[in-house]
Amino acid sequence: MLTIDKAIYDAIVEHARADHPDEACGVVAGPAGSDLPQRFVPMANAARSPTFYEFDSADLLKLYREMDDRDEEPVVVYHSHTATEAFPSRTDISYASEPNAHYVLVSTRDADGLGEFQFRSFRIVDGTVSEEEVVVK
Repeated sequence: MLTIDKAIYDAIVEHARADHPDEACGVVAGPAGSDLPQRFVPMANAARSPTFYEFDSADLLKLYREMDDRDEEPVVVYHSHTATEAFPSRTDISYASEPNAHYVLVSTRDADGLGEFQFRSFRIVDGTVSEEEVVVK
């Protein structure tokens, strides 16, 4: 189960909607071993694509060094899908490299307000996807 603060939830959703029609991406860091998402870190989608996201390698290296200095880890890795449901694609699954992270997907295909909004969380370990409950506090 992912328990997430309302302000962080709102920040992820806002980032996803702001970057639409391109996919948005980022991380929520938290104290190592805590499973507590605390520090929202929006990242630029280096691919600038509506169907794919890619963290800029220099930005990602900087983030990991920063998290290491602060004794943090990526608790949430998030990105948006702009035209499909919030479910990990084969590419998403192949890139999932943080077995302890919650992989959050936000679908922005409802950008016109006509569709169902989706904010879903998954665990992805060794290619196996398991959806989990999301509790917003």
